[in-house]
Amino acid sequence: MKTAISLTVATSLPVAALTNTNQVQAASYNQTEMRSFVRQTIANYYARGTTVIVKDGHPQQISYGYGYYGRRLGAGNRKVVYPVCSLQKVITAAMITQLMSAGKFNQDTKISTWYPNLKGAANITVGNLMTHTSGLKAADTEVNRGRVYSEADAINWVVNKLNSTSQNQPGKFSYNNTNYILLAGIIRAVTGQSYKQNVKDRIINPLNLKRTYFLEDVPSGMTDGISYTWNRKNYQWAQYVKKQQASQLVGAGNLFSTPMDYYRIQVGLTNGKILNREQFNLMTHLKATSGNGYSGGMYIKGNLKSAYGNLYNTHFGNWIQMTSDNRNGLIMFLNQTQNDENRNKVIGYQILNHIQPGTF
Repeated sequence: MKTAISLTVATSLPVAALTNTNQVQAASYNQTEMRSFVRQTIANYYARGTTVIVKDGHPQQISYGYGYYGRRLGAGNRKVVYPVCSLQKVITAAMITQLMSAGKFNQDTKISTWYPNLKGAANITVGNLMTHTSGLKAADTEVNRGRVYSEADAINWVVNKLNSTSQNQPGKFSYNNTNYILLAGIIRAVTGQSYKQNVKDRIINPLNLKRTYFLEDVPSGMTDGISYTWNRKNYQWAQYVKKQQASQLVGAGNLFSTPMDYYRIQVGLTNGKILNREQFNLMTHLKATSGNGYSGGMYIKGNLKSAYGNLYNTHFGNWIQMTSDNRNGLIMFLNQTQNDENRNKVIGYQILNHIQPGTF
């Protein structure tokens, strides 16, 4: 069991630049200067965390501070993984897209196929779930309910919650974990396997990911990170993700990873290891999208893709902003924040404009 530790400022640990292959790739930019800029920018906002910046197709990991201050584990330490938060939704959407490509159903299939007892399901499509236009909204999906749920129980809780409260008609965008928890249930029903097993078979194993786990599977000797906030000094009000909270968010926020593994996932969405380019374009340009660009777990604007995630009652803040060809961008997993999405994006945009001015 973790203990919440509130201590003073720690010095940063050294960080190595990594690549996504077994060969060292020569970067076309000054990595030392980039590392200094990124670390200083994060420090200016009293934030801490680990990032992967991508410039001209070259990924570089840059970290600042501690991922687990009490154990003196640096933010980029190989023993530490972080909650993926809502950035997991693109993984769920990718598996749904795989099943659509296999002819199991399509974006117009009504979800009453799998949820016949869900109120209004006959009017809601798979595409509605993937674009948050279902009209469904269950409150308190992230509030710790005090028990560890099985996948089936977490999904059933959502169905029962929806049936006991009034819902909107499908069509308008309304972001809610409900949609992706129900998508996890569809994956389970169609494949006859757990959501977890599908992630292992369809995402983790094909990409040979070494630092991506569900919370209950984090190996001995490794740990999930602890989040903090700044209050006159660093590493205050420590909070971590409880097993109970993670278990509620099957398909929508129960996976743990690192920015470098998540970078590999992004590349896998178009290089054929998870999806090919045509399938990715289908996933991110579904008919049900409301016009704000959200489709398949990401916001798409021109040649840019982005997503943001956090978890209730923690201080984690994750953000991805990349070009759709994965050549330039940023994946940022912060574990000390001011619980302010806009403030975290200010950090990110300063870094992005340093990576590739005028692109983001």
